[in-house]
Amino acid sequence: MKIARINHKEFGETYGLISPDSNKIITKIEIQEQTGIPIPQNIKEFLFGDWIKEVRKYENKLRFSLSIQKVEFLAPLPNPNKIMCLAFNYHDHAKDAGLTPSLEPVIFLKPRTALNGPFNDILCPGNVQRLDYEAEIAVVIGKTTKKIKVNDAMDSIFGYMIFHDVSARDIQFKDKQFTRGKSIDTFAPCGPWITTKEEIEDPQNLRIITKVNDEIRQNSSSSKMVIPIEKIITSLSQLITLEPGDIISTGTPAGVAMSMNNPRYLSHDDIVEINIEKLGTIKNRISFIDKVNL
Repeated sequence: MKIARINHKEFGETYGLISPDSNKIITKIEIQEQTGIPIPQNIKEFLFGDWIKEVRKYENKLRFSLSIQKVEFLAPLPNPNKIMCLAFNYHDHAKDAGLTPSLEPVIFLKPRTALNGPFNDILCPGNVQRLDYEAEIAVVIGKTTKKIKVNDAMDSIFGYMIFHDVSARDIQFKDKQFTRGKSIDTFAPCGPWITTKEEIEDPQNLRIITKVNDEIRQNSSSSKMVIPIEKIITSLSQLITLEPGDIISTGTPAGVAMSMNNPRYLSHDDIVEINIEKLGTIKNRISFIDKVNL
């Protein structure tokens, strides 16, 4: 299943299921009308409260009538407890940066105020000179997880989505750490929906492509991760309790502007498009706004 959070002129802010061909959506209200299941208003309750199991009984009978072109897609999860992001978790990206990748997750946290819709503008302070893109696969945790073993780690996953870890390298280099330069409002576009884990046979073999103004900048695969997803979850859960709805973004592959011989950072009106195999596409315009004190 693919679950999206949306805004619609008739239904308002709601959520729904995406059709198998990814062209249509059935909203919460329509699911209730077609199945008789009184599913909850809150998307987190629906995702993590076993309601999907009930809806799956009717999966082959659902009628998808609303074009996805008629809705505004929102960040799939409005208020995750934690957004954890990995640094230098791809062999090719670490090599480009001249680093030896760690065999344990090196993480930083993004605030949920950085979340952004999959097709909204990315709003950047006007005096940032080094704005960079990072395409990533995000894991959505499905149940409370603590000190889990590697062989059981994938059971903790609810699903996957695209995550764009936008980075103001000026601030990052000045601070000599990641958080502030990656936590600016709108600096975490994600979506366009959450794809449940049973639809992704092998999350360690997904093609990742980033385009800037239709030019391919990143073209890699999740097979190049240093620490695979199951070990990320295992390692983090030893010290941090993972909760339903937590987002773990698993790092970016080679091709970011920072690692180029002549860095080509993002400019006003640039369009960044990220496609990850089986997870969909997100597309955001860069908009430089008022200058701030960096």
